[in-house]
Amino acid sequence: MSSASPIPASIAELLARDTGSIPALIHQHAVERPDHVALIAGDDRLSYAALDAQMDRVAAALQRDGATGTVAIAAASSIAYVAVYLGAVRAGVSVAPLQPSVTPSSLRAMIEDAGASHVFVDAAAAGALGAVAAPLIGLDGSSGGRTFDAWLAPAGTAARPVALDPDAAFNLIYSSGTTGTPKGIVQSHRMRWAHVRRAGVFGYGPAAVTLVSTPLYSNTTLVSLLPALALGGAVVLMPRFDAGEVLRLAARHRVSHAMFVPVQYERVLAHDAFDQTDLSSFRMKFCTSAPFSAARKAEVLRRWPGGLIEYFGMTEGGGTCVLVAHESPDKLHTVGRAAEGHDLRVIDDAGHELPPGAVGEIVGASPAAMMTGYHRQPEATAATEWRDATGKRFIRTGDLGSFDGDGFLTIVGRKKDVIISGGFNIYPVDLEAALAAHPAVADVAVVGVPSPRWGETPIAFVVLRAAAEPDELRAFANERLGRTQRVAEVVVVASLPRSAIGKVLKRELRADYAARQT
Repeated sequence: MSSASPIPASIAELLARDTGSIPALIHQHAVERPDHVALIAGDDRLSYAALDAQMDRVAAALQRDGATGTVAIAAASSIAYVAVYLGAVRAGVSVAPLQPSVTPSSLRAMIEDAGASHVFVDAAAAGALGAVAAPLIGLDGSSGGRTFDAWLAPAGTAARPVALDPDAAFNLIYSSGTTGTPKGIVQSHRMRWAHVRRAGVFGYGPAAVTLVSTPLYSNTTLVSLLPALALGGAVVLMPRFDAGEVLRLAARHRVSHAMFVPVQYERVLAHDAFDQTDLSSFRMKFCTSAPFSAARKAEVLRRWPGGLIEYFGMTEGGGTCVLVAHESPDKLHTVGRAAEGHDLRVIDDAGHELPPGAVGEIVGASPAAMMTGYHRQPEATAATEWRDATGKRFIRTGDLGSFDGDGFLTIVGRKKDVIISGGFNIYPVDLEAALAAHPAVADVAVVGVPSPRWGETPIAFVVLRAAAEPDELRAFANERLGRTQRVAEVVVVASLPRSAIGKVLKRELRADYAARQT
């Protein structure tokens, strides 16, 4: 189901190299196809020639200012945001894209930790941020600091060429996951290059139109955005996700590629306009970042044209699994097999490798797609590493799973989320699946809470699509579960707390339950 979007020979020649420069690829597109649209945001368009020129002006301005380390960006998605990101990389400066909706103190702490020489903001982020040591530059023309247009180097300014070290930092992604403690993940040029090289097989290329609906501070977004531009396609940017707007933009721009997180698939599929929208232009859709049920994958394949690819991996890198769902309809309960050249294994608590069928922590390694480490946190870096008998370095995922005889990986949950009740391990995913089977349940998450009798006991939080009593739901689930797995209580809530990329924030559910008991 790959798109008929041949990659130009000049680009293919560059991609054949083990390492390379994403800004150099964009420059090559600007030379060969200057008028081809690179970025679309609302009614605004930017061609490859204009994007390349804007990147040069950003790089030249940073060089003028003596920037050598990291710049930070805290803003909604925009054309200027992308130009700053790629222009900084061209200048040899790494980028820390930050979540603007965190608390002002958290945002300031990440800026300080990154050692940012410049902070690019929009009006909303500037208003929340307050005073920081680095100069603020307003991407949207707001009074958050010096305006972007005033800061840029003059039109026509060429940046000084910079030889990019493949192992130097491309970006610094702050990922709190669901722990609430931000850690700066250093991703190298080599790692990003590996992401671009693998993308061609999924139809990215000059004829592709990629919809970006997740925020630019997320690695989920970057593994789609960067290959789309590096391989010469058009990118449609959404400042925020809206299911109806996804459908409108997809039809208007004849979108061929998109990355969505599971909750977004759910909302788009449930939209009243879905079945009336022409989505025949889709060639490939992607999903990552959160558990994606087999039933939802099957629905996507049945109702939404084009192929479906699920990625399992971490921002930290290591090993990646890929499920080509449209080619493996009998494996939708899995996250696929290890990507080419990637090595994934399952280990026990003592660090011993486990055979197929056994559940343990998943660890992964790959030649290029691995973080350098956590920024300024050597202890945390060491804690996330595991080495095999030969000394080969792997990254611990914190996820629990097992491989079947065909090499497909099934995820059973997060290691930290395992509920130990009466000495038995309970995997929340099993309880969630039992409750999700009830027709009244729209969404569900299960957490462990302290229990004087059992140590921990499972509590389910459910969002309803139809009326149902908590005791009815609990009985329904427990009839389908083993004696040691049973749900102790069902709590009905209006919605589940989620991160911007759809991960359920279970720490907030535990805190909410504790507050209810006081």
